[in-house]
Amino acid sequence: MGHFRLLVVGNGISAYGSYLNMVALNVFVYHVSGSALVAGLFMAVRLVTNVLAGFVAGRLVSRHDRKRLMVGADLTQAGALLLLLLSPGAGRVPLLFALAVVTGACSTLSQVALRSSVPEIVGPGLRTRANGLLVTGRSLAMIAGFASSGVVVAGLGYGYAFALDAATFLVSATVLLLLPIRTRAVAEPDAPATEEGSAAEWGVRLLLRTAPLLAVMIAVRAVDGLGSSSHNVALPLYSDSLDPGHPATFVSQFWATWALGNIVAQQLCGRFMTKGRRSPGERAFAVGSCVMSAGFILVFCGLPTVPAIAAALVAGAADGFTEIVYVTRLQAAPDAQRGRLFGLSASAENTGFGLGMIVSAALLDHFAPLPVVSVFHGCAIALCLVLLAVLFRRGSALARREGDGGAREAAAGRDLPTAEGHSA
Repeated sequence: MGHFRLLVVGNGISAYGSYLNMVALNVFVYHVSGSALVAGLFMAVRLVTNVLAGFVAGRLVSRHDRKRLMVGADLTQAGALLLLLLSPGAGRVPLLFALAVVTGACSTLSQVALRSSVPEIVGPGLRTRANGLLVTGRSLAMIAGFASSGVVVAGLGYGYAFALDAATFLVSATVLLLLPIRTRAVAEPDAPATEEGSAAEWGVRLLLRTAPLLAVMIAVRAVDGLGSSSHNVALPLYSDSLDPGHPATFVSQFWATWALGNIVAQQLCGRFMTKGRRSPGERAFAVGSCVMSAGFILVFCGLPTVPAIAAALVAGAADGFTEIVYVTRLQAAPDAQRGRLFGLSASAENTGFGLGMIVSAALLDHFAPLPVVSVFHGCAIALCLVLLAVLFRRGSALARREGDGGAREAAAGRDLPTAEGHSA
């Protein structure tokens, strides 16, 4: 795990650059163009690129060296930012849209490649702990990036902010280059080959034949994206209604507590889901998603400060737990299929989040935050309850089949073998 911890540090640094970059670039586009429409188009281009890049990234990760892909993505983002710094003012608007495409595609590619590589870097038995470390690193990077973006831009200017962004990607690429890690499984003669076909065809095969429960989990993550977008859009409005004189107070308290909950979840997952124990699966994912969505809804219920912050803590912990369980479950797939799974997942999550941003922003012009957040997160809860019902029925049917088999074995006068091969 020593090499992986260094990778987590490098990934956290690049994630900090990504979040800082997200805020600084959005503000800079409006500053350069003077148009809210252009700023909105910039964010739309980046989001659409994230969605489309998921399908392409899945195939690239399945076919090529993942370490090289991650290094190339970091270096490409650093180069694009440096090019922006050197460009004249008149040509910056077209370059900014090109940068939106580059950063959207490269960030998705890096995420898909890294998640697909974790079982090969640390081993299957430690992937839950490794995913917990990654979740913690990215949570801290998000808080630091969002919190420092205003200070960096206001105090140093856009040029220094973009230079800092580029430096974080260079650091991440250097760490990856120096680490002696293997990111792909050793090819075996009987290993399943990567399935051919378009991303849509592969997704249909997954849904109908290969792993329908995994397809449902990916659908839940897409609906979770809807819920996440709703509370992200609603938080500033809700915070302003609580204290118009200090509208940022509740937002900062919420995100700090949410990050703390994520860290707590990582520590608990690392302690109780250790090597040699069975990793939690679909049931834990569904229950965690329900708790997470319920916690986010409670935050907007007008509770006093302490209960509201407690709800944010629970939501953050459930969010972190669900993320770890979900990623760990997808990583149980064969290496040849893993890249396509994470590519499909990235596209689904980004689609849900982007669609939710548009719809929730429109609804919040007419409705209070609570009903909007409740409807969006309520959809996630409803889908998780359906998943739990399916899992319960499958478990009951399996138990009945095993019971019938046991009765027939006993009637035939034979003992049942255990997993070790001895008689029961």
